[in-house]
Amino acid sequence: MVQRVTYSLDFEKPMLELEHKIEELKGLANKEGLDFNEEISRLQSRLKKLEEETLAHLTPWQKVQLARHPNRPKSLTLVHLIFDDFLPLHGDRLYSEDQAIIGGLARIEEERVVFIGHQKGESIKDNLSRNFGMAHPEGYRKAHRLMNLAEKLHRPILTFIDTPGAYPGIEAEERGQAEAIAANLERMSQLQVPILVIIIGEGGSGGALGIGVGDRILMLENAVYSVITPEGCAAILWKNQEKVEEAAKALRLTSQDLFNLGLIDEIIPEPRGGAHKDPEQTALNIKERIIKHLEELKKISPTEVVEKRYKKYRGIGKFKRG
Repeated sequence: MVQRVTYSLDFEKPMLELEHKIEELKGLANKEGLDFNEEISRLQSRLKKLEEETLAHLTPWQKVQLARHPNRPKSLTLVHLIFDDFLPLHGDRLYSEDQAIIGGLARIEEERVVFIGHQKGESIKDNLSRNFGMAHPEGYRKAHRLMNLAEKLHRPILTFIDTPGAYPGIEAEERGQAEAIAANLERMSQLQVPILVIIIGEGGSGGALGIGVGDRILMLENAVYSVITPEGCAAILWKNQEKVEEAAKALRLTSQDLFNLGLIDEIIPEPRGGAHKDPEQTALNIKERIIKHLEELKKISPTEVVEKRYKKYRGIGKFKRG
C-alpha cells in the first residue's frame, strides 16, 4: 500500500504532481460516471517515463536527501512490521535511558534475536526527545549491555543503523563518548554470536560504527554510509556549504559505491521512489534478507564466526603501491 507523503523533495515534485492529477481524474470519473481512461492512461505513461528518467539518474546528494526523508520508515516502524514479537529493554545501568538507541529481545518467525537500532523521531517533539537519532554515551553503553545479553543467551544480534553521527555535545564528551563507542567496537569484534548490520537510512561516522561491526553488512538501496556528513565534509575541505553536492560525490557514500568498494555485502532494493513510498514492502524486503543471512550465519561455529569477522575487517581497503 502506497503511503501518502506530506513532504516532498525538489526532484519528487514533478512526479507527485502527476500522481495527484491521476488521482483527481480517477476520483472525478467515479463521482460523475465519466470516462477518463484515455487521459489517465496518457498521464500514467508520462509518470512512468518521468520516474525512469529521474530515479535512474539520482546524484549522491539526492540519495542523501532520500536517506533523510522525513517520511522514510524509522527503526521502530520497521520493528513493528518485521518482528513477530518485540520486548524493549531500557537503560545502561550507569547513567540513564537514551532514546536515540532502542533495543530488546525480538522474534522473526522462529528466529530469536537481540535487536539494537538508532531511532530518529517521527515528529519535531519526538525528534527532540530522541536527539535526532544522535546517541549519547549511555545509548552506546545500553547497546553494549544488550550485546553481552545476546552472547549470554546465544542469540544473533541484528542492528539497524540510522544516524547522522554520535552526539558531539560537550556533555556527551564529558561522559566518555569516544570510550563508549570504542568499547562497543572492541566488544563486537569478539562476540561469539552472529551479527547482522543493516543501514536503513543514514550511517554517519563513529555513531554508526558504535553498533555497526558485523559479519554481514547490508544497506537499503537509497541509504548512505560515510565517515562524515556531506555538510561536515564541505565545511572542513571547502569552508563552503555550497559544496555539499561535490562533497557527497567525493565521499562515495551510496550503497552502489560501497558495494563496488567491498565495504558492504548486499544492497536491499527499495520500492520505486524510495522506502517512504511503501514501508510495508520495504519491511518485507528487509525481512527476507534477515532470514536468509541469519540462516547462513547460524551454520558457522562461534570460534569461526569471530575468525571470519576478524579477516573481513582486516581485508577492507585496497591499496596500490607506486
